[in-house]
Amino acid sequence: MAIKSSNVMARVEPEIKEKAEEILSQLGISASGGINMFYRQIILWNGLPFRPSLPTPAPKALEDMTKEEFDEKLSRGLAQARSGEKMRAESFFDALEQEIVSAYG
Repeated sequence: MAIKSSNVMARVEPEIKEKAEEILSQLGISASGGINMFYRQIILWNGLPFRPSLPTPAPKALEDMTKEEFDEKLSRGLAQARSGEKMRAESFFDALEQEIVSAYG
């Protein structure tokens, strides 16, 4: 039985196309194979196979914050302490490490 195929036409910015195809090539996948995989995932998930969202901003160092940003963080922390909201230090550092890893890879 002959394999049937259909063409997909899409406009993509040249630098995006180049970067994506370079990554696919390193994975041993053709552009057509990558698009085919993407379409199969759309079918499998009955929608996009990822949640479109903006990346979480990386945590700022003290020297990168404005006085207002720093004061807001302190106020929020004080309000949390006063309301009894708490977290074990171990849990806090685990969450902080996860936040840094997700921001900086």
